[in-house]
Amino acid sequence: MLNFNYCNPTRYVYGEGEYHNVGTLLRPIARKVLLHYGGGSVKRSGLYDAVVQSLRSAGIEFCELGGVKPNPSVELVRQGIELARAEQIDGVLAVGGGSVIDSAKAIALGVTHEGDIWKLYTREEQQTTAPLPVATILTLPAAGSENSPNTVLTNEQTGRKLGYGHDLLRPALSIVSPELFLTLPPEQMAYGACDMLCHIFERYFTNTQGTELTDALGEATMRTIMQQAAILRREPQNVHAWGQLALAGTVAHNNLLGLGREQSWACHGLEHELSAVYDVPHGAGLAVIVPAYFEAVWQANPGIFAQWAVNVMGVTPSRNTERVVKEGIARLRAWYRELGLPQTMAELGIPADADYAAMAQAALSTYGPRLGKACLPGVLPLDVAAAEAVYRAAI
Repeated sequence: MLNFNYCNPTRYVYGEGEYHNVGTLLRPIARKVLLHYGGGSVKRSGLYDAVVQSLRSAGIEFCELGGVKPNPSVELVRQGIELARAEQIDGVLAVGGGSVIDSAKAIALGVTHEGDIWKLYTREEQQTTAPLPVATILTLPAAGSENSPNTVLTNEQTGRKLGYGHDLLRPALSIVSPELFLTLPPEQMAYGACDMLCHIFERYFTNTQGTELTDALGEATMRTIMQQAAILRREPQNVHAWGQLALAGTVAHNNLLGLGREQSWACHGLEHELSAVYDVPHGAGLAVIVPAYFEAVWQANPGIFAQWAVNVMGVTPSRNTERVVKEGIARLRAWYRELGLPQTMAELGIPADADYAAMAQAALSTYGPRLGKACLPGVLPLDVAAAEAVYRAAI
């Protein structure tokens, strides 16, 4: 196990109806907030009215900015930064899923940063000031941004999708009320579950030795995600299953499962180029990338893949490691199919003649240097040719 330094200050409040208490919970954190959200569903559902009433009852002032969409845009973030500065807010309240929370984090970061927010994501500038505190009311369990130190933005002008991370970006408060998820369409649940699972894959499939505890915690969380998502496919109104899935999504990406071990992020690096160029849902892109990636790299560390196949996918142990691993990958594909997820680039609407070489190069140039590598890291580091081969294996 490797050395690590872990800090997680988020106050995590779970329970039906807890969003009605957001005003009281926010009072120690901020007195004037930017209320940030996505489309009209927040208002149609009545959640917006409940949040506003709670804020007013607690004496918390607010201004608001809606319009966040999947793959959140740096342009809207810039608008939010200008609004927040003009209104002199001292916190940001995100009401939504991962895209809204990521956008809120970027606004909180940009308000105190003197330069352009995008230059933090490209690493042209460095963060020198603490961001404003962020609070969240989760409406879509998926990205785990409600308890992670990470945020991802898309620059539609340049076609790049980049991430930024810092411990100070962990929300000060996150409220998770599972009844808010009951109206989500089945594809959103599926995309979210796929993203959660991949957050663990990126940490679990490692060459680090002596990680028995985080191996076991990761395996239990993976099984929970798969089991609860399958239940929700049949019973979308099962509030207990939604609660279990939401908590698993939080644990999947708050880095508890990555302590003391190397991490990869190759699948996310490859998928981010797909969603940046073709605007595909992140979870759908991962469902296409992950099996192709596993098939390309498993022989570099067959032991960890066989362990996953047995302990998570339920494959019967065997001395024939290749059979065990391939059966595990086949069962993962079947689970994706059960949730209605795509399996090929064609199903994503991406043409066979897409410039996969350029996307592979972009993925390496983004993720390699940030991890001190000239490749996409993982059990088998990928150069440009190998990364392109993963894309093409999924055509």
